[in-house]
Amino acid sequence: MIASIAIVVGFKHSISNKVIGFTANLQITPFDNNQSLEQPPLNINRDFIKTLPLIHNVKHIQFVAQKGGVLKTNDQIQGIVLKGVSSNYDWDFIKKNLYKGKLPTLTKKKDYEVLVSKMMADKLNLKVDDKIRVWFINNSGSGARGRKFTISGIYNTGLEDFDSNLIIGDLDVVAKLNNWQPGQAGKVEILLKDPKLTKQTADEIYHDIPYDLNIVTANELYPQIFNWLDLLDMNVIVILVLLMLVASITMISTLLILIIERTSMVGLLKALGATNKAISHIFLIRSTYIVFKGMLWGNILGLLFYFAQLKFRLFHLDPQSYYVDYVPVELHISQFLLLNIGVLAISILIMLIPTWYINRVSPAKALRYE
Repeated sequence: MIASIAIVVGFKHSISNKVIGFTANLQITPFDNNQSLEQPPLNINRDFIKTLPLIHNVKHIQFVAQKGGVLKTNDQIQGIVLKGVSSNYDWDFIKKNLYKGKLPTLTKKKDYEVLVSKMMADKLNLKVDDKIRVWFINNSGSGARGRKFTISGIYNTGLEDFDSNLIIGDLDVVAKLNNWQPGQAGKVEILLKDPKLTKQTADEIYHDIPYDLNIVTANELYPQIFNWLDLLDMNVIVILVLLMLVASITMISTLLILIIERTSMVGLLKALGATNKAISHIFLIRSTYIVFKGMLWGNILGLLFYFAQLKFRLFHLDPQSYYVDYVPVELHISQFLLLNIGVLAISILIMLIPTWYINRVSPAKALRYE
């Protein structure tokens, strides 16, 4: 039970943190019916943006934009999405997943630096400090415009939805390609202090932003990923119920065997005036000791697995299928305590079932066959 809870909680948080690392918890975007990657500009000097950091759950805001293009090498081409970021971009997530090289330097020059994914680098045979050229379509549709970039670093997150096509560079590149004015961006990304309050914070911000803007959560942007993660909760419930059923049958059988083996003792105690309740307490105390002993070893083995996997990452996964290359684990003290309290309470209740057999023991018959 400890292992199943630790794995599912760790897996959910690992994947959701990766998605949020790319998209942030919340995004403010202009209302637009266009389903392509082309975005209308958003004025980042509007008054409401200055008040966003004052909201209690807002940790950081940053300005980004994206534009689709085609990366061309000598012998291959690859469709890409350039995510342009501003100087206030939070690089913490990218730093943790930086595979080689360094973060791009965001300076206004002709040869801009970008980050590419390991998946893309392996596919196109790219290395750090390589020069690449990306072609973008004008908003007017009049033709393609090429931009030259230098690869400053390679990141690797394991999220194929992003690693397969996303490169990260300077917001100034996207702004110039779209002929935007200074102080314009594609959207505002908002990082939160407490992700559990994402919906409440989104509703609070939505009432304060202008009518021509919309706010969306990471769950709404990538429902297929978060719905899949939510299904894991049901898996945990099923696993815990099955394990509890198996444990219950074992405990009932064990206690029933103890009572049957001591049938003569039960008869003797009844003949001496002991009540059914008093005799039941004797067997409950004995069986509770057995349960405590089992729980002690279960906790030792469960925590041993948890800390070993957390430290050494002994068990690995296929990142193309699971988005991570190892089994992530995460266990909070509250979950650990609630699990132990719940198992102990259910165990004691279940052990009451076989004690009913004591009521059916006749002192005369029990002593006759002693």
